[in-house]
Amino acid sequence: MGMSRVNNPTGVFRVKPVEQSIRDTEAPEHRLKKDLSALDLTVFGIGVIVGTGIFVLTGQVARNLAGPAVALSFVVAAVACGLAALCYAEFASTVPVAGSAYTFAFATLGEFPAWVIGWDLVLEMMLGSAVVAVGWSGYLTSLLASMGLHLPPALAGEDPVFNLPAALVVLALTAVLVAGIKLSSRLNLVVVTIKVAVILLVIVAGLFFVRAANYTPFIPPAEATPAVGGLSAPLIQVLFGITPVAYGVIGIFSAAAIVFFAYIGFDVVATAAEETRNPQRDLPIGIIASLAVCTALYVAVSVVVVGMQPYRELSVQAPLADAFKAVGQTWAASLISIGALAGLTTVVMILMLGMSRVMFAMCRDNLLPRGLATVHPRYGTPYRITVLLGAVVAVLAGLVPLAEIAELVNIGTLFAFVVVSLAVVVLRRTRPDLPRSFRTPLVPLVPILSVLSCVYLMLNLPVETWVRFVAWMVLGVVVYFAYGRRHSVLARGVPTRR
Repeated sequence: MGMSRVNNPTGVFRVKPVEQSIRDTEAPEHRLKKDLSALDLTVFGIGVIVGTGIFVLTGQVARNLAGPAVALSFVVAAVACGLAALCYAEFASTVPVAGSAYTFAFATLGEFPAWVIGWDLVLEMMLGSAVVAVGWSGYLTSLLASMGLHLPPALAGEDPVFNLPAALVVLALTAVLVAGIKLSSRLNLVVVTIKVAVILLVIVAGLFFVRAANYTPFIPPAEATPAVGGLSAPLIQVLFGITPVAYGVIGIFSAAAIVFFAYIGFDVVATAAEETRNPQRDLPIGIIASLAVCTALYVAVSVVVVGMQPYRELSVQAPLADAFKAVGQTWAASLISIGALAGLTTVVMILMLGMSRVMFAMCRDNLLPRGLATVHPRYGTPYRITVLLGAVVAVLAGLVPLAEIAELVNIGTLFAFVVVSLAVVVLRRTRPDLPRSFRTPLVPLVPILSVLSCVYLMLNLPVETWVRFVAWMVLGVVVYFAYGRRHSVLARGVPTRR
């Protein structure tokens, strides 16, 4: 095999060959331990997807948007996610390298688009893990209060000076992540088992209190809802003057745009590609199986909750727990709190895992300081990046009220889905010779449908979310041109084998 230099080493759209990406994973100082199986990946996926969404969103969208047809909203959202998941599965098995959408974009669209998506993913997962840690603290405070233990308001509760439980759970999970991917996966398996057991118990117990009359009408007649104004208005409303509608068929799709966010997380499975024993087989299984299991759980919970209580009477804060209280089963509220605590623990951990792997890939390419990408000699984890990001997330979770910027997580994820869906089509054309153990069906139809569904969901997000997203991206462009473009491994015309 001859040597060839990277094409166009000065351009911002220089592509990193797949072979070079795979070869980089073998460098001793950057080699991650391969310890994960298909089961580990599936459990990781379930661990990060099933969070508060199942305990909160089900009742919220049933009451406000879809009525008893909320189960159909979960199916619609699952189809949109499934289209993106099929694209992720092909990429993850073809390019089994840490970094997920960042690595996929680098192999197809070029360095600058890859930087943009990597910058976006780090923000998405950093904010996501901090937001969820704050939610975890809220459930813990509530559970302790029900046992007669009250934490000082300055350190926990509605408006603390410093949210200590949120910061401590982030630091504890950072230590677990540094100690090795296998330990992380074992802890995840235990906690996910608790979480799924609680959900299944809630479903089975709830079936005894379901009343058929609560399902009628299954799709309530459509009603115009008051248009949201200003920066809080959905972008689609501002652009096209579309007034939001509750209930009816349109209400099912409006609800799908919201419950979609309960599915976010399966893409994090792809960030663990380099730590998987047989990535070509195991990654597609992990991505698609975790999405399928979570869809079944979500649909079952939504069917039960609207059957237990008339949809207009469901509470918005804690619909599942309050539905059980309404039928005199107060024991379920504490059980649901325990399930939610377990659920949120794994979400924080796996978002932090994904974030560290994306940044690891960016540092290894020297788009950020390469020294950060060093792997621990004993544990085989990117410990410097994990500790650094863990400290940042702990401070964010402790100090910043993040509820208002949580939707940045959603727009960031959808943007990544769009890029990956486009990149599948590009790589099929530019590198048809690559072995693909999993192939996205019906290309380019499936990727195009994935892009359209994600863009539609993005347009349903508020204007202020778009403004913050654009501001973060502008900052990312400045960092790239100030540092990444000149220091990049490809900028030096690194020799690559073909």
